[in-house]
Amino acid sequence: MNFTFNDFGILLKFDMIGTLAIGLISLYIGLLIKKKFKFFYNFGIPAPVIGGILFAIIHLFIRTSKIGSIEYTTTLETPFMVAFFATIGLGSSVKALKKGGKLLVIFWLLSGFMTFMQTVIGVSLAKITGINPLLGILAGSVSMSGGHGSAGAFGKTVEGMGIIGASAMALSSATFGLIAGGLLGAPLAIYLIKKNSLKPKEIVGKENIGLKENDEVKTITSDSLLSHIGMLTVIMAIGITFSQYLKSILGIALPSYVGAMFIAILFNNLNIKFKFFSIDRNLVEIIGGVSLNIFLSMALISLRLWELADLALPMFIILFVQVLFMGIFTMFIVFKAMGKDYDAAVMVAGMCGSGLGATTNAMLNMGEVSEKHGYTVNPYIVVPLTGAFLIDIFQMPIIITAINMFSK
Repeated sequence: MNFTFNDFGILLKFDMIGTLAIGLISLYIGLLIKKKFKFFYNFGIPAPVIGGILFAIIHLFIRTSKIGSIEYTTTLETPFMVAFFATIGLGSSVKALKKGGKLLVIFWLLSGFMTFMQTVIGVSLAKITGINPLLGILAGSVSMSGGHGSAGAFGKTVEGMGIIGASAMALSSATFGLIAGGLLGAPLAIYLIKKNSLKPKEIVGKENIGLKENDEVKTITSDSLLSHIGMLTVIMAIGITFSQYLKSILGIALPSYVGAMFIAILFNNLNIKFKFFSIDRNLVEIIGGVSLNIFLSMALISLRLWELADLALPMFIILFVQVLFMGIFTMFIVFKAMGKDYDAAVMVAGMCGSGLGATTNAMLNMGEVSEKHGYTVNPYIVVPLTGAFLIDIFQMPIIITAINMFSK
């Protein structure tokens, strides 16, 4: 950390370790705020989002007040980001997908159409409001159904193309989506339940809707931690090389984390068949959670919110239409396609949550509905499997194609 002076007063520069430290401080402040104020918990707003945006707002204030400015060294963002998405890939398996049956396929296809329309809406309204179409892509499925992880990753990719305000718009859109998804999902599902006098065919307890294939919690040791970090590092290295190869040979801008996630999916399914590595799912989940929290914390504290000034109105218009589309789409198409029964209504709540925020948001929405009207099994199989993995089969090609199309 060192001090210099510029047009905004004191310039405070944080090196790689300093940036990590500030990011972790913001994370724990976010955790404290989330525990104190139920609003953030009820809408599933992640702690790094709360703390990171708070720090970004403070930076905006000291900059506009000519007190000073801050520069962060975000070198560590990429490895933590890639590690998180690699753990997502390790959570996918063909065996798990077979549990959902016909409903899973229908919900998956509907989710694919949703991501396509989110991108179309974003690009179309970006052109109408006079901003770069790449920013419209970021305010589409990247930040809506992609959530903060995808927004941070693709925002950084687009910003690397010279588009000012890309990361700020993507992450701000993802935060808006999380709140909107929480506000829309459960109320809409409850409305459909009451309007159609729906009741669950079979009510089950919370303990019967778990999705983990192995509930055994193993003791985490230094050896097990190192072996899993080693496995992830190799997957990440191969995945990054794969992404770089496609970019250099075929000219396709494939973010490094997409390549890593693809290699992780391949590794996991081969490992299930041949069993050459003993994967501790609990440990993988822990590593993924830690990586995501650190990545988001560093990405959000370094947001340059002043770059959103010229994007505020176009961004609001795009996001408003995204929420409107989600409400109409889930109410009139998803509900009917999924069977117009109680499970369909619960899955409407889930799609609003995952389609505007994250799978965690979907689970909170469905939990809110289920607490009032009863738990059933199907929604808790179909929605998480689609939101956590299957949707990427549609979403990634759509986003990457759109970025490559409008970056030329």
